[in-house]
Amino acid sequence: MVILDGSQGEGGGQILRTALALSLVTGRPFRIEKIRARRANPGLRRQHLTAVRAAAEVGAAALEGAEIGSKTLCFTPSGVRPGEYHFAVGTAGSATLVLQTVLPPLLLAPGPSVLRIEGGTHNMQAPPFDFLEKAFLPLLNRMGPRVTARLVRYGFYPAGGGEISVSIEPGTLRPIELVERGRVVRRVIRAVVSRLPRHIAQREAETIRRHLAWPAETVAVEEVDSVGPGNVVLAELVSEHVTEVFAGFGQRGVSAEKVGAGVAREVRRYLEAGVPVGEHLADQLLVPLALARGGTFRTLAPSSHTQTNLETLRKFLDVDVRMEDLGQDIWQVTIAGEPEH
Repeated sequence: MVILDGSQGEGGGQILRTALALSLVTGRPFRIEKIRARRANPGLRRQHLTAVRAAAEVGAAALEGAEIGSKTLCFTPSGVRPGEYHFAVGTAGSATLVLQTVLPPLLLAPGPSVLRIEGGTHNMQAPPFDFLEKAFLPLLNRMGPRVTARLVRYGFYPAGGGEISVSIEPGTLRPIELVERGRVVRRVIRAVVSRLPRHIAQREAETIRRHLAWPAETVAVEEVDSVGPGNVVLAELVSEHVTEVFAGFGQRGVSAEKVGAGVAREVRRYLEAGVPVGEHLADQLLVPLALARGGTFRTLAPSSHTQTNLETLRKFLDVDVRMEDLGQDIWQVTIAGEPEH
């Protein structure tokens, strides 16, 4: 049994989600202690519990400690079962993070799967749906499987109520190399509001456009209807070899200009480094590339989130992951490992 300390490194829910995914892939049970011990509200919250129960359903797993507030969990899988699944967080907890948990094992399952996941679709501290659809899934599909995702309904914090639909055609994961971004061929700034004044989105988008000196035609403002009020602003960079998506979220007491400026800073750092893979995309690529037993990409300096994900990954898989600092905020990540038989 793999033993994990949930307070190590970044110390959040990522350790748990990665452990659940890799436990299902490898069939290795695990015990995690001190779950989110350094957080203001430690232990399992509802979105983490939804991920645990989703993983248990997909893997016919035995559970101990699967309850709100629990700081210890034992997870013993029996085998991954493809099929049609419906998972509901029940709050604005992230639907995309639940997907992150069950997607890796279903990519390698013996048959296709269809998922309906309800919860938050556009949350702070989680990949928004647009990032999955436009940045991550195209790279995953390049590796062999076929995954398509559809936004059924927006869900913002704190009301939630969103829904995503995901279809998964499994396949052998092949290594990819992503060291060049290529020429930027399209730039889009899209600001979305639900049950809030349109001018909030307009101000966010205009702030990004002004900071980056992009032309006016790159801006699009959209009003949608979700269960509760919410706002997201997205900057999309389509390059020859990769698409990246950067997001900012409206918060009470934070000006639209400050939200937009934060997104612009992220975009500028990415552009100046000249790398193909941004900080958050690097984090998402680690698990599939490790399962493919190979791959190389260039990215920005790894975050504590990425480092924590990597340490968890090493507990389950015998892979060599090298991170090389090339200077000027450019890092090369290389993954190598022997294929499993």
